[in-house]
Amino acid sequence: MTATPIVIVGAGGFGREVLDVLRVADPGEGIWKFAGFVADDEPDPRILQRIGAVWLGMVEAYLADPMAIDFVVGVGDPQTRRMLTQRLVAAGLHPATLIHPSATIGADVEIGEGSVICSHVSITTNVRLGAHVHLNLNSTVGHDTRIGDYVTINPLTAVSGDVTIEDEVMLGTNSAVLQGLTIEAGAIVGAGAVVVNRVAANTTVVGVPAKPLG
Repeated sequence: MTATPIVIVGAGGFGREVLDVLRVADPGEGIWKFAGFVADDEPDPRILQRIGAVWLGMVEAYLADPMAIDFVVGVGDPQTRRMLTQRLVAAGLHPATLIHPSATIGADVEIGEGSVICSHVSITTNVRLGAHVHLNLNSTVGHDTRIGDYVTINPLTAVSGDVTIEDEVMLGTNSAVLQGLTIEAGAIVGAGAVVVNRVAANTTVVGVPAKPLG
């Protein structure tokens, strides 16, 4: 079987981490063959050389003549990720799902298309992840949790059981969400914050316990 070409959209720090996930998840290129990065900001060629990658150009130019149909968006900001994904899908490209082999995933877990599960993530049981979710390094998701589309969960974050996280939420590094809570769409939880109450839509909360910013 011929490997399918795949591009990573976004060549910043997380985009390059996504390449690491791709290479360790499919080391023999049995499923995908990495074609290169697509990004509106030209990446440092010295970094690309070190990781054996190429820049294929800006998004609009690439979509005029795509060399690969499969893609994954390596951009942490949820709203930007949604915008890019919609452009790519409208052009006929197909989102791929990447799961690092060190991740621990229970038997009763659903992961939506286009999601990226990074190294040493732990997801327990009866968990549903929407499309284009990013679970960063060493994050954990507890039982009976529901996560919407375009959610970003940053490194070392702990999501307890029976939590609902709506679309386009971002959880900062080393934050925690206690049992049974809901974080409404578009909310941001700051790094190190501990969420002990429901978080309203489009609200930024910080601190211990987490409170609305300002």
